[in-house]
Amino acid sequence: MAATLAAASGRAPLPRLFSRGILALVLGVYTIYQLGPFLWLATMSVRTTAEISADPYAWPSPLHLDQFRTAWVDSDFATYFWNSTLVVVGAVAVLTFIGAAAAHALARYRFRGNRLIYGILFSSIIFPPQITLISLYQILVDYNLYNSLFGLALVYISLQLPLTVYLLEGFFARIPQDLFDAAKMDGYGDLEIFWRIVLPVGMPAIATTLILNFIQLWNEFLFAVVLITDPDKRTLPIGIRAFMGDHFQDIGMIATGVMISVIPVIVVYVFFSEKLIRGMTAGAIK
Repeated sequence: MAATLAAASGRAPLPRLFSRGILALVLGVYTIYQLGPFLWLATMSVRTTAEISADPYAWPSPLHLDQFRTAWVDSDFATYFWNSTLVVVGAVAVLTFIGAAAAHALARYRFRGNRLIYGILFSSIIFPPQITLISLYQILVDYNLYNSLFGLALVYISLQLPLTVYLLEGFFARIPQDLFDAAKMDGYGDLEIFWRIVLPVGMPAIATTLILNFIQLWNEFLFAVVLITDPDKRTLPIGIRAFMGDHFQDIGMIATGVMISVIPVIVVYVFFSEKLIRGMTAGAIK
């Protein structure tokens, strides 16, 4: 009776309000838990090591923004940043194009070996990529690609391509066949169908794989530290590790360097978060 009166008056019943309050509390605590380390890192990145040692949790005053210039110029973080940008952006661009084309072919065309290829790609996702490290190292040495940014980009493409194809194939398979039939009636060829139908319709899923691949490869450390030895070719994760080895006591500059590596990920997520959510939920509602 109380629930009926509450519904008639336009107010939610007390149990529902209580459950919503509990949910809001849990989400608030979780948000603070996730943002806490990032905010702490952000404050340390504009403080000196002496200030951090005196009080690790104090608010920065004054702001030492010159630490970013020092890290960028004097500590070679500019070189590490552009190396990471060149490798990751190039690898993600190739991954997106090849992955979308392969996923479209596996999802739309029926040919001998279709499911076999799909099964091989899926099985490669199950095993940890670290087991391929020795073989990849030997291949790069044999083809004179060891200690090369181009070789590292090829490794990144090979690592992320199976997952990219797997995610996109599931989305592309749900595109209505009527769209392709209508395009063929209008005289579109296979390439035109891919460019004018598959890519625009599949953009939410493509954006999702693009963001996931960018974040994964931008933070990748193991393959980069094994396959790159030249200091001038270090990516950001390797550069930060090397800087920590040389200046482990300079906590302020370490925090500044880590902040430089985090900013691009935040920017990418802020601009593409809506597409990421749309891509992750695509196909859940028909």
